[in-house]
Parts: sequence; C-alpha cells; structure tokens
Amino acid sequence: MAHAAIADKGQELSHPHSWITKYVWSQDHKVIGIQYIIVATLVGIIALFMSGMMRLQLGFPGEFTFLEPNEYYQFVTMHGMIMIVFMLTAFFLGGFGNLLIPLMCGARDMVFPYMNMLSFWVYLLSVLVLIAGFFVPGGTTGAGWTLYPPQAITGGTPGGDWGILVMCISLALFVVAFTMGGLNYLTTTLQARTRGLTLMRLPLTVWGIVMATILGLLAFPALFVSVIMMSLDNMLGTSFFMPAISEMGVTSDHTGGSPILFQHLFWFFGHPEVYIVALPMFGIASDLISTHARKNIFGYRMMVWAIVAIGGLSFVVWAHHMYVSGMNPYFGFLFATTTLIIAVPTALKVYNWVLTLWEGDIHLTVPMLFAIGFVFTFIHGGITGLFLGNVVVDVPLSDTYFVVGHFHMVMGVSPFLVVFGGIYHWYPKFTGRMLNNTLGKAHFWITFLGTYAIYLPMHYIGILGVPRRYYANGVTDFMPDSVASINASITVAALIVGSAQLIFIYNLIVSLMKPKDAPSNPWNATSLEWRTPETPPRHGNWSDELPTVYRWAYAYSVPGAEKDFIPQDVPPSAATGNK
Repeated sequence: MAHAAIADKGQELSHPHSWITKYVWSQDHKVIGIQYIIVATLVGIIALFMSGMMRLQLGFPGEFTFLEPNEYYQFVTMHGMIMIVFMLTAFFLGGFGNLLIPLMCGARDMVFPYMNMLSFWVYLLSVLVLIAGFFVPGGTTGAGWTLYPPQAITGGTPGGDWGILVMCISLALFVVAFTMGGLNYLTTTLQARTRGLTLMRLPLTVWGIVMATILGLLAFPALFVSVIMMSLDNMLGTSFFMPAISEMGVTSDHTGGSPILFQHLFWFFGHPEVYIVALPMFGIASDLISTHARKNIFGYRMMVWAIVAIGGLSFVVWAHHMYVSGMNPYFGFLFATTTLIIAVPTALKVYNWVLTLWEGDIHLTVPMLFAIGFVFTFIHGGITGLFLGNVVVDVPLSDTYFVVGHFHMVMGVSPFLVVFGGIYHWYPKFTGRMLNNTLGKAHFWITFLGTYAIYLPMHYIGILGVPRRYYANGVTDFMPDSVASINASITVAALIVGSAQLIFIYNLIVSLMKPKDAPSNPWNATSLEWRTPETPPRHGNWSDELPTVYRWAYAYSVPGAEKDFIPQDVPPSAATGNK
C-alpha cells in the first residue's frame, strides 16, 4: 500500500530565498544529490591520480622517483578507502539515492529534508578529515584499506600514529552521515510513496538503493565500533585488538587483544559493503536495460526477491575474506558454501538482464552501451570470484594480482560503468541539456576496452604468483621476465583509460554551456521522474497535486498500445494493454 500522507498533505518545504540557500545550504533533495556527486567525484579524482602514480612505479620501476616506499603504501590505502567508501558508496546512495528516490516515489522531497542536508555536510566533513591525513605528522596511514591491527598502529607502518587516528575519525563521521541519509531513504520509500505506487510497482533502482541502505544501517555500526575501539587502542593504550608484542626490542603495554576480532568486525561490514555498492548498481542497470531495449524487465518479482536474498546472504559470507587467518577448516567449509549459494540469486539477475535483451528493440544509446558493458564485466568478475570463494584455490591466489584483477572488475569497472550509464541516462532530466552522443560513445569504447587491457593481464600474472601490494618486485626467480613487460603495458593502458575520462568531463562542461535542449522525456521512459511538469524539476517536484500511479514501471511495447511505452501515471482510459 502506498502512503502519500506525508508528502501530499501539507509537507512544509523550506524554499530557497537566496543563492546560498539554493545551492549551498539547500534542503532540496536534487541539489543535495548533486552536492554528493560533486564531492564524490573530486575525491575520486584524487584516488585516480594516486592509482596513476602507483602504476607508474610498478610499470617502470626505477625510472620514476615520484614515490618512496612509505608513500606507495599510503597511496594504496587511501586509493582503496576512497574508492570503496567515500566515492562509490557516496555516489550511489548519496548521489543517485537523493536524486531519484523522491522523484521515483512521486514525493515532493525526502521526509526529513533538514537531516538530509546535514548528512551531506557531515559527509563533506568526513572527506576533509580524510584528506587532512596527508598533512598530519607521519602522513596518512599505510596499513592497507583493511586497516588490520597490530600493523595499523605499530611504529613500522607509515601513519601508525596520527594517520590511523585521522582515518578512524573520518570513517566514524562517514557512518554518522550515512545513517542520517539512510534513514531518509528508507522512510521516504516506505512512507511517502504517492497513491497507487505499491512496493511491487517500484522501479528496481529504488529497490536496489533501499536494500543497500538497510545493509548499511546494519553493517556500518560494526565499522563504527571497530574504528572507535582501534582509536582507543591507539590513544589510550587499551588492548581490544592489540596483543602483547615487542617492536624493535621494546615490549608494548598492550596485552590480550585479538587482531582476529578486528578482522571479523571489519569484514562483517566489509562484505555487505560490496553489496551496498552492488545492489544500487543492479537496480540502475535493470532500468537502463529495460528502457533502452524497449521491453519490460524479465521476471520483475524474481529480480526483487533476488535483491532481498542477496542482501540477506551478504551477512553470512564475511569470513571468506579470512581463509588465511588460521580459522578452523570447518568454518572455511561453511563460508565457502554460503559464498557459493549467494551466486544463485546473483546469477538470476544476469539471466534476467540477458532475457530482457533477448528479442528486445535494442537502442544502442550511450546509456545502453554502458549497461551492456556492465553485464560483461560483472559476469567476468563473478566467474573469477568463484575461484576465490573456494578455500583450496583461494589460499595460493589470496595475495596475488589475481585478487586485484577480480576485485577491480567487480568493484571498480562494473560500478563505474553503471555510474556513467546512469549519468548519461538521467543527465537530461536534471540539467535540461543533452550530452554529445559521439563523445559519449568514444568515452565508452576507450573505457570498456581499456579496462580489459588493464585487468585481464593482472589475472594472468596473479596465476604466475606475482604478489600484490609490493612497491617493487625486484629480481625474483619464480617470475618470468615477461612480467615486467606486462606491468608496463598495464600501466600504459591505465594512463589511456584515465585520460579518456577527460572526454567525459569535456562533454559535461560543453553541454552546460549550451541553451536548454533536452525534452522532458528523451528516452520515452515510463517511471515517474520523467513525468514532472518542468525539466529540470523545481523544488517540490510536482504541481499542486501528486501523480497517481496505475501500473508498474516497465510497461514497454505493450500489445495494442498506441506507443511503445505507457508511463506509470497515465490512466487506463488513456492507454490500452495496461498492467
């Protein structure tokens, strides 16, 4: 049952009265979403720059002197943490969540717009604290994005004093920001849907974001607690995670702590975090594929229940990241089994995407190219993930470049392809401008083919046993000479792909300099965000009356209908073949 009461009956909106309240201290969900996207993009560019520096070091060791070994490990840590938490999570939930949930639900705004505004500013504060880590004594932490103790706070690790403390504070602030935003997404979806919009008529994008929000609200507290406990170990000498150790001949005051406990807490957050990024990605990809294939999504209910099942199962697989921690083999068997089970609903989604494309009227628009590219890279990453979910195979591959290749295909390339596809798809609605099609296709093909030139060779050198996280491989007997050449080629490909993103930025800038040229619904889509009276939508989104929904969001190519799409708010009397 939909609940329009909050949104339809006198919700007080704080309309802007100046440039500051319109673009800075804004309570409009669309402006907040764009603020999230801008900050996430800027911090992502910093992480991209760091990855370029690391690849130059690996591809041409000794020829560049940009990085010292300590700085290399600090860059590794910051790159991973920024991309996974501060960029992708913020982009999908803070960015797409804010932009799309109220519009797709037919609401005027988030239920708690002031708290929504606060969530962005706390997020921005967390990013600033994170960046401040570069300027504290010793620099930012170099313990790796997993922050394992005791390595994270011992003197031999870069940033073992101030750096890890700043990182912990930054993560704690991020969790606070996420909680405020997440409660808004959940409450708005459950309580502010417009009349007629039942849960089983919601677009899959909303389902993906909401389920990811639930995962975050359950998983992020584990991260929050673990970083607070680690800060206490670092500042006050407690021993939650620190065992009795001697460092440089000096025995520390820590006794009795368990580093393994930190690993359990971290991965209880860390594995659902994969799906906090993946579930919105699944939802957005589903909407792009259905819209641009002009065909209803195959097995909608199955897709919804697959999202729910993946979310639930993501909480019982965390220890497959800990096979090499010395756990009991029986636990290894348990977590290997649950890991393989989660592949079932995930594979269902792939089947449904393929069957949606089957015999569809496929329009190879730029958003569609990115969506199809995502399906390829996600299948690739999923298959290589099966290798790492098996204890016997995971142990020898665990610390090699195979993991780097797999992880980046699943958590790097796939989400970014969906992010780009989503931007190309919804950009006209939120700006009133169309992006250049030729530049968009050039951006896609260089990015898509280039990423395979980067990550396929990583799988190969990983199987050869080339270890990850090394500043320089040096002369090692078990590595063939070709590894150096492969590393150089990977670096060249990475620099090309990184440079290709300038095409995208150029496209954005040029389009914004043009007069408005986007129609209100350029893709002939059916969901509610395309049905606002104005493009871009004004504050409050709708006219005096909220829309009424009569059908699901995938009424494409309905037999007997006048057009090949029927929007959700078109009454049955004005359309035939309604769902």
